Amino acid sequence: MPPWLDALIFGLTIFFMLVGLFGSLIPFFPGLVIIWLAALIYGIVVGFKTLGIVLFIFITVLMLVGGVVDNIMMGIGARLGKAAWWSIIIALIAGVVGTLVFPPFGGLIAAPLAVYLAELIRQRNWRNALGSFGGLTAGWSLSLLVRFGIGVVMILLWAVWAWFR
Repeated sequence: MPPWLDALIFGLTIFFMLVGLFGSLIPFFPGLVIIWLAALIYGIVVGFKTLGIVLFIFITVLMLVGGVVDNIMMGIGARLGKAAWWSIIIALIAGVVGTLVFPPFGGLIAAPLAVYLAELIRQRNWRNALGSFGGLTAGWSLSLLVRFGIGVVMILLWAVWAWFR
């Protein structure tokens, strides 16, 4: 492969990875999937050797973990805010339904609202319900930073792959 083409492939790959990385800070933007797709396309173009296959597997696992980390962290945050498990489950279902019915921000509104309403009904105390709401949103906000960190690790793994190919 000529050096100019190699540089072009490298440049385009890192560009899309950085778009995915900073996009991961935007709610419901599939930033980690974009990083993963850039790595996949890079592998298809330059070829998968042993190191590339191993690192791409790690990149894939990180992408999958990053895809569920926000749900896990929202649940943990709501639980720390004293929400009942059934309220958390209702909030997660509302988040999924809200995203499907009113993409891309329906879930962002539906999940916290659902945990607040479920806890308001359960506890009959708006301050306690607000604590559960705050816990859920704090956990979700923290998950944005975790996804960003996962994206950085994905890009670093790809950089090792690109360096040693």
